[in-house]
Amino acid sequence: MSDMRFTKDHEWIKVAGDVGTVGISDYAQHALGDVVFVEVPEKGRAVAKGAEAAVVESVKAASEVYSPVSGTVTAGNQAIVDQPGLVNESPEDAGWFYTLTIADPSELASLMDRAAYDAYLKTLE
Repeated sequence: MSDMRFTKDHEWIKVAGDVGTVGISDYAQHALGDVVFVEVPEKGRAVAKGAEAAVVESVKAASEVYSPVSGTVTAGNQAIVDQPGLVNESPEDAGWFYTLTIADPSELASLMDRAAYDAYLKTLE
């Protein structure tokens, strides 16, 4: 099982070695509502921790997806570009946005694990 970490902006990253897979949390997709458009970063793009990396639009709003860590994009998820509803159906699995090679693994230390993220969500209610 890979290590999953979360940001306060409701992005997640699953880490396997020096590769991270990034998406938005179930909480985020619920808040957005029905996702109708997704833009993922292109392979080879450098992204910085906290910088805009992707776009997700729902019937309610358009939002940026911020990179949880710095790195270089290795793939965008074409499946969610073709079927944006996958983000709603499987936000923390098949609805991932992109993968990247992690530039600085120490950046992961500032992210929350599932228990900490769940506790953080309770403060938003």
